[in-house]
Amino acid sequence: MQSTIELLNYTSDKGFIDQDDQQYLSSQWGACVHQIHRDGVDVRDMDLILIGCGERRGQNGTKSSSAGPDAIRKAFFKLHNWHPALKVGDIGNIIEGATLQDTRAALRTVLSEIHAMGKKALVLGGSHDLTLQQYDVFRGSDTLTDLTIVDMLADIDESSENRYDNYLMEALTQTPNYVRHFNLIGFQSYYVNPQLIETFDKLRFDCTRVGKARENLEWCEPAFRDSGMVSIDINAVRFSDAPANRLASPNGFYGDEICKITRFAGMGSNLSSMGIYGYEPEHDTDEITAKLIAQMIWYFMDGLLIAKQESPLDDRNQFLEYHLRFTDQDAYFLKSKHSNRWWMQLPDAQFIPCTHQDYITACNNEIPERWMRAVERLV
Repeated sequence: MQSTIELLNYTSDKGFIDQDDQQYLSSQWGACVHQIHRDGVDVRDMDLILIGCGERRGQNGTKSSSAGPDAIRKAFFKLHNWHPALKVGDIGNIIEGATLQDTRAALRTVLSEIHAMGKKALVLGGSHDLTLQQYDVFRGSDTLTDLTIVDMLADIDESSENRYDNYLMEALTQTPNYVRHFNLIGFQSYYVNPQLIETFDKLRFDCTRVGKARENLEWCEPAFRDSGMVSIDINAVRFSDAPANRLASPNGFYGDEICKITRFAGMGSNLSSMGIYGYEPEHDTDEITAKLIAQMIWYFMDGLLIAKQESPLDDRNQFLEYHLRFTDQDAYFLKSKHSNRWWMQLPDAQFIPCTHQDYITACNNEIPERWMRAVERLV
């Protein structure tokens, strides 16, 4: 395991905070985030590490590194900190390498070491193909993980030689493979080949259209609870709420909805890293997208605090237990007294995240769809 000092070799010591003349109140995040380069704090003392990586050559070989991470910091540091129990460190921006591969290797190294320390990382991108460096953490440690992507597209374009368009192909088909389960949330049907979604369904992967997700966001929350990594492309948000969208779709999640989604991500008990990608500050009207991403981060931290206070499932004193039968199946549900979240037991005795609606469905002697798909994956 590398020390904090060794990790700093991969990041710039001239972070946003050193160029910022803003005087922050003691209650603002700008005064609360520990600048790891400047303050000399140890990564191992932090709950969350911010990492900027403006690399965009995976999207377009002629694009220069984005100043997006610092634009997001500018907006985030002005927000007030309602979560003083969280220790947040900022390790700065990954130094742009001579080649795209150099930058990716540096990001992969930093993420891997933070994961090995048992800490969570938040990547401010950069293009969406950097998701693979989040995945490489699990590939390098020979560990299975659930992968959740929030995107208006399914980035598997076999006809494209651009890694940005088909990075998911590498993550989902490479051997050996470490994706235990894959969730795609917020895709827009008219932009995605239906045969691809059919293939995902045959593999028992879960793909949720933006329309279905918006009907009941709570239904999507269990997907994040077991995910080791979450990756969000800002193109999942409608153009009017995030004008820096690369694809500028008029449809997508509203700003408050994507904040709720990042809160779900923060509440995940197995989360190693979350990345927010696709922000291009040169196209941002009045810095609206930067402000939205800053608020997404705020809600993500709100979720982290909930996860930090949640009890393990084997501490049954902290859960309400419900026993019932549906369609001749013995069912066992747990409800957290702290967060009001639900879990249900599968035939192999393991518990999976679920919602209150899944419990109601079982009470009506019907098989919850989430339970059925999980059982199919056991076969």
